[in-house]
Amino acid sequence: MATRERTTRGRTSAAAAALLVLLGSGLSACSDPAGPAPAGADPEQVDAVEAPALGACRQLTLTDVSAPTNATRVVDCSAKHTAETFAVGDLPTGLRDAAYDSPEVGAFAYDTCSSGLQTFLGADESTAMRTVLSWAWFRPSEKAWDAGARWYRCDVVGGGEQSASLVTLPETARGLLEGRPDDRWVACVDGPSVADSVKIPCSQPHTWRAVTTIKLGEVDDPYPGDRLSEVRSRDFCKKSVQAYLNYPPTFNYGYTWFHEAEWAAGNRRSVCWAATDE
Repeated sequence: MATRERTTRGRTSAAAAALLVLLGSGLSACSDPAGPAPAGADPEQVDAVEAPALGACRQLTLTDVSAPTNATRVVDCSAKHTAETFAVGDLPTGLRDAAYDSPEVGAFAYDTCSSGLQTFLGADESTAMRTVLSWAWFRPSEKAWDAGARWYRCDVVGGGEQSASLVTLPETARGLLEGRPDDRWVACVDGPSVADSVKIPCSQPHTWRAVTTIKLGEVDDPYPGDRLSEVRSRDFCKKSVQAYLNYPPTFNYGYTWFHEAEWAAGNRRSVCWAATDE
């Protein structure tokens, strides 16, 4: 993913940012199956072969969502929490013999969790790309995997890689992005550029807001290349942001486009950002 920034007087102005693609969530860190349960973990969940409960809420951290497995204790959803499980199931038959950290398992989780999150939140693809909400997926521990466990768990979380911390979720996040989403769940940043700032809810003071997206291709289309992806994103975002701002004579806009790795993971959209004075 890449960003651009410029200044313009009625022609072009840009800033850009990186949004989160969570295909690799959980591939980089592994718990020691022989070691003690992590602090805050439920010992009964650590090496559980049985799939976790759907609809459970947890108080996760950014460190938790980057791990391959998670056994954080469940809390009542009326209490403070940063994650809610919206999808649970077994891996398809064709993946039962896959390696624990197989890219094919990661690709399945990406497709399943990303599409499932849109349905759960009541969001279209564009809105889902412009929210502070994201998803994390977890698999069994390596010990449970060796014992035959093949489940996956998708959690909606109140933030992601570009966040300073996870925000508290309501009692349930179901339908949270239906209609016009509350600014608490829309992605903004506060700083001179998007690229150098953490993503925050638009309910907080901010200087940039994610306002639209552009679809660069269909599912089966080959990657158009970095240059064409950037040019199409730039040209569309210039027009789109100008319209969003009601055609001012001068304006600042930004665009975020993704590279071949994200394309291979399933992303087909770039994100447009508008400079604001809010």
